[in-house]
This record gives sequence, structure tokens and C-alpha cells, in this order.
Amino acid sequence: MTALPSQSTSQTDLAALILRLALGGLFLAHAGLKIFVFTPAGTAGFFQSIGLPGPLAYLIIAVEVLGGLALIAGYRTRIVSLALIPVLLGAIVTVHFAAGFFFTNENGGWEYPAFWIIALVVQSLLGDGAASLGRRG
Repeated sequence: MTALPSQSTSQTDLAALILRLALGGLFLAHAGLKIFVFTPAGTAGFFQSIGLPGPLAYLIIAVEVLGGLALIAGYRTRIVSLALIPVLLGAIVTVHFAAGFFFTNENGGWEYPAFWIIALVVQSLLGDGAASLGRRG
């Protein structure tokens, strides 16, 4: 892992770091919501209520936790960013699309998860950035 950003760190490296930390934090926050607020069993019940297999909820929670941690650490950032996109596409298709575009709509529209997908695509293009496990010094 490289040292924290220095004056020689490019703006692109710094941008990738900031985006990576934000995306990783968001995935951990969403996993935390499923774990600590809704509970894993409650999340599984919700998945079943919308026609998905209940055990899929546990997989999604694990993917969000591991993906969030990998992004924060800068571990295989390009691959992890792309691998997290299906989670958000699933959220759009199964829950948010029917609520319309705006996330302020009842049941949340698909605006926010779509923007999150775009941010993940940008992260995959930027790569690891500064202060990452994947960075070669």
C-alpha cells in the first residue's frame, strides 16, 4: 500500500481515491442498514415478498460488505466496481423502476441507483487511484 497522497499525486489519482472511499462507504452503509436496521432475516423476508429467493438477501449483504471493503482498500478496484453493478441493476429492476425516476417518490425511484451505477463505471475507468492496495509504487 502506498503512502497517503502527496504533492506528486495526480488529480486523477486523488479523484479515484475520493470516489473509491465514497462508493465503498455507501456500500457499507447499505449493508449496515440491512444488517442492523432491517436485520438479515427481515431483508430475506422482503426479498421473498418481491418474488426473490430469501437466501439471495444474505448473498447481497455479503457482496455489499466485501465490495465496500475492497473499494475502500483499493483492492482490484476496476473488477470490484464492475462486479457491484448487477446488485444495483437488480435493485432497479425489482424495486425502484416501478416507482418512477425520482428517488423522492414513494418506494424510491431509480434515479439514485442509476447514478450509483454511473459512478461505479467511472471508478472502473479511473482504477485504484492513490493510497490503494492495488497501487504499484
